[in-house]
Amino acid sequence: MSYTARMVETRAGTRYRVMKPARIEHRGERVNCMIRDLSLTGASLEVTDPARIPANFTLVVPEDGLKLSCRIVRRTVFRIGVAFD
Repeated sequence: MSYTARMVETRAGTRYRVMKPARIEHRGERVNCMIRDLSLTGASLEVTDPARIPANFTLVVPEDGLKLSCRIVRRTVFRIGVAFD
């Protein structure tokens, strides 16, 4: 008998896989990042050093003309999960 664990989706919005360049801005500092998935409520961002990113920041997506206020909800080795405020 085999057992397969399934992850329960708890996000408020459906996420879509993307590969969109963006930047994190906070108090005059800018850090380039890549948006890897996106929804109406948040995103997963690929960054080189997640520990360096503050808990709250502005995500700028030049391609779409967006500036989104964000807060970090999850950190891994090369990604951060953010919720839009």
